[in-house]
Amino acid sequence: MTTFTATERAAAQAYLRLLESTQAVLTDPQLAPYAGVMLRHPMAEADEALRAAGLSGNEDRLLRLVSSLRASPATAWGRTG
Repeated sequence: MTTFTATERAAAQAYLRLLESTQAVLTDPQLAPYAGVMLRHPMAEADEALRAAGLSGNEDRLLRLVSSLRASPATAWGRTG
């Protein structure tokens, strides 16, 4: 099990939101032309969260955190039971 700090959890969650937003925008033919504009905020949020958590350039740690969040969806967003 991977142990998270609060800032690492926030970074992993921001990264997942960016992935989900990207998928949603790029799979909709009407939204795809606006991807740059629509993804500006999720990209900035993820960049800032990664910097704050010290994960910029540490993809191995980030992907382990993301994998851990995805493996336990009940607690991934701070929910328990």
